Amino acid sequence: MSGERLLLVDDDPRVLTAVGRRLQYEGFAVSLAATGVEALELATSKVPDLVILDVMLPEMDGLEIARRLRQAGAVPILMLTARDAIADRVAGLRSGADDYLVKPFAFEELLARIEALLRRTRPPTIEILTFADVELNTRTREVMRGGQFIELTARGFALLEYFLRHPRQVLAREQIFRAIWGSDFMGASNVIDVNISYLRDRLESNGDPRLIHTVRGIGYALRES
Repeated sequence: MSGERLLLVDDDPRVLTAVGRRLQYEGFAVSLAATGVEALELATSKVPDLVILDVMLPEMDGLEIARRLRQAGAVPILMLTARDAIADRVAGLRSGADDYLVKPFAFEELLARIEALLRRTRPPTIEILTFADVELNTRTREVMRGGQFIELTARGFALLEYFLRHPRQVLAREQIFRAIWGSDFMGASNVIDVNISYLRDRLESNGDPRLIHTVRGIGYALRES
């Protein structure tokens, strides 16, 4: 886990203690609240990454808390309840909850639902792969060499990304074929040669030195001359 902040709201001290400890063991930073008013105060003072919210609470029930949290922002809400009727689930979802878990529940299911909700809200990972003066952005799918953008086909992009993830390694033709085309069979096909030639043309279009070199009898390697 990456230390996301969770707010666990339940009026049962046993749930707060047991579930809170296990969530902390999983790497989360956990705040605890036993009442609706306390939950709103904590959520307002430091916005959590996710709220685990019991429906039946003193002072203010979970449905009202969910409505207020949803009005204030887009924090994910996982609602807990002992009621398993469809009408109760619909009420929870309509109040602003993103998911619904009926008590009693297995901790493993709670954890899986938390992870699923957090995945939806985490910002996409931006990974920049570089070698020499080549730069590839896995999110935007932009490729640059020496500050100049290079247009590549989907296959050319996948091939370059594979080389960038294995710099200076001698990659066998069968290994490349399996990674890019998803098959163990290559036969006498020259598909790799054709695509390597295309990629070289794109990378060397401005007279730049070769980076993808042929290793006779084996395959290819990404390396500087």
